[in-house]
Amino acid sequence: MTSQGHIRYWAAGIAVFLALLWLLADILFPFVVGMVLAYLLDPLADRLEARKCPRAAAAALITLFMAMLAVAAVLLLVPVLHAQFVDLAARVPEYVSALREQAAEFLALLQERLGAEEVAKLEEKLKGIAGPDAIAWAGKLLGRIWGGGLALLNVLSLMVITPIVMFYLLRDWDIIVSAIDGWLPRKHRDTIREQVVAIDEVLSGFIRGQVSVCVLLGLLYGLGLTAVGLDFGLVIGFVTGMISFVPYFGMLVGFCVGLGVAVAQFSDWQPIAMVAGVFVVGQVLEGNFITPKLVGEKVGLHAVWIIFALLAGGSLFGFTGVLLAVPAAAVIGVLGRFGLRKYKESTAYSRTPKSDAGDGPGAT
Repeated sequence: MTSQGHIRYWAAGIAVFLALLWLLADILFPFVVGMVLAYLLDPLADRLEARKCPRAAAAALITLFMAMLAVAAVLLLVPVLHAQFVDLAARVPEYVSALREQAAEFLALLQERLGAEEVAKLEEKLKGIAGPDAIAWAGKLLGRIWGGGLALLNVLSLMVITPIVMFYLLRDWDIIVSAIDGWLPRKHRDTIREQVVAIDEVLSGFIRGQVSVCVLLGLLYGLGLTAVGLDFGLVIGFVTGMISFVPYFGMLVGFCVGLGVAVAQFSDWQPIAMVAGVFVVGQVLEGNFITPKLVGEKVGLHAVWIIFALLAGGSLFGFTGVLLAVPAAAVIGVLGRFGLRKYKESTAYSRTPKSDAGDGPGAT
């Protein structure tokens, strides 16, 4: 098969894979979760196997432990968060009304200082920034993700299908890897293995580290906001930490919600400043200590690239796309760097133009 034939073959395979992903997006969620858990927990299974524990028994123990952990989280944490969620949803109109009153007072004060004409211009600019097009786009994206999530996040699939998928993948992980390795073209086998190892380092380093970062930030924000007396501080802080895997976006959403509740709840500026201080301290700790320690800077996934991948995955494939976004971004990033390195090693990059060659010593 010629080089063009290989390219067409792989292009057709990728196209078929994307088409199947698009058609089956509504049923893939429990399988994707099971695959992600198996991938993350495979090193633990290898350690148990190295200590003379049969692979099937190691997979069963890990699956049982994760199931018990999920049940414990549901029994201990979910009721508290659910109660706060329900109470928060019931009090949203009250908070909105309080914010409107304070905004009206602020606009009246602003009008006294600037004049009606300047205030009208400011309102027009704000409407332009958060215009109907931007709101419609955001609503469409969130609706796509939420719609996919409602179709997929059902208790039955997560409780039944995901543990089964996780167990069998953990049990047969080495067999699957060996089989796929046997399919590699012998001519390019070493190169492909090198890129797969690089992808695994990037992916495992980012996912395992980011999960730890999200949990720590959720605890930090939740306990901090609760300590300063913010209503629903636990749920606001916990959710802020959990969505912090989207760089900057998670913190900004939590900051806006927390500050909005604080402005509606408190009449004094000091507790409002303390709420803002919790987010500032959390961001400083994350940027300088937590993320560098747990994730590191060697993963090669830029924050802008992650944000784009998450938005694109959510827009195309719903919640399943969000889960697949980071692995896809890692693969594309590693392959992109490999292609760029090969390009710089090729004559297409290093070849000197003829016009430059004639400008050297001895040219007439």
